[in-house]
Amino acid sequence: MTPASDPSQPVSRSDIESKLREIRGEVDTTATAAKPVAMAVAGVAAVLIIGAVYLLGRRKGKKKSTVVEIRRV
Repeated sequence: MTPASDPSQPVSRSDIESKLREIRGEVDTTATAAKPVAMAVAGVAAVLIIGAVYLLGRRKGKKKSTVVEIRRV
């Protein structure tokens, strides 16, 4: 039995530090693996948002444009 799993032994600082290093290693590995996917999703989202804003702006501009009719007498 390790000291960390024995309920009668107090948890030492080294036990906590080793567990945190273990968790951090897993998080770093997962973050490194997910980074390219996240960058691709962010790029696609940015293009879609810019495209939507452009199209909505065009629509609003056409909707409020004034039509001037000139008639000669």
